Amino acid sequence: MLNQRALAYLNEVIRRGSLRRAAAHLNVDASAVSRQIKALEEELDTRLCERHGRGMRATAAGQLLVHHYHSQRASEEAVLSQLMALQNLAKGEVRIAVGEGFVADLIAAPLGTFMSEFSGINVEIRMAGVNEAMSLLKDREVDIALLYAPPADPQFFCHVETRQPLDVIVPPAHLLTELNRPVTLNDLKGWPLALMDNPFGMRQMVNMAAHQEHVHLEARLHTNSVSVLKNFVRSGIGVTFMPELTVMDEINRGEIIPLPMQYPVMNDTRAQIVSLKAQDLTIASAACIDHLQKGMRFFSADAPRLLQ
Repeated sequence: MLNQRALAYLNEVIRRGSLRRAAAHLNVDASAVSRQIKALEEELDTRLCERHGRGMRATAAGQLLVHHYHSQRASEEAVLSQLMALQNLAKGEVRIAVGEGFVADLIAAPLGTFMSEFSGINVEIRMAGVNEAMSLLKDREVDIALLYAPPADPQFFCHVETRQPLDVIVPPAHLLTELNRPVTLNDLKGWPLALMDNPFGMRQMVNMAAHQEHVHLEARLHTNSVSVLKNFVRSGIGVTFMPELTVMDEINRGEIIPLPMQYPVMNDTRAQIVSLKAQDLTIASAACIDHLQKGMRFFSADAPRLLQ
């Protein structure tokens, strides 16, 4: 094990250019600095510094040791920073704005494992459509937001983004499943249709596709509830729009069939975790984002059907 004091003294001699200036900076006798460096040279059996004019400079071996000293210090500082972060995570709070479509994925495991790992951090979840979630961020009422189909906004920093197409979801054995091609809005005419309210990202994507295609959609049911939409389809009443992962449990149980839509605006829909650029993230919030990215299906990869 190299003598850390000797390395520190060598570093200062090389940095200051002389024994005397190094000793003055270290507030020790020059003889003490000289003894430490000489002992290190004897231990390694090599010259570490040499006189140059009126000062001192490092030999090749001395430069190697000084580089090693700086690398050690940098590694130590990184570890200390991480330890401080862990200490700061002993207590804290994370406030999250979440659309209902993310809830099943959030509650399935990631939220529980985060709260178990960081038992001193309290979590506040605010249910909100994309417009309200963005307003909550701007008003600093939440720290991060999980958004589906958000409009571009320069005030936000996007930490995670995945592609989660907006599909039409139908009951099993529905006639639309026999099309063997992407569904169009015109294909939905004649089928009872349910839609989310306008402040939600899912509805805004549908509105954009309808506007581009000059199609007027007549909805039999309007709601602000994802659960109502799921039950509307599961009961066989009609069809609606939803990302695949929001209804993954129902798909696995054979209760709902997702069908891709024809339109790029719907197939390129994104899910994001964002924060406000003007507001620095707390260590707790940063840890939560990392945890959600790794644990939520919505944010660990693109939609399942895109990975097949």
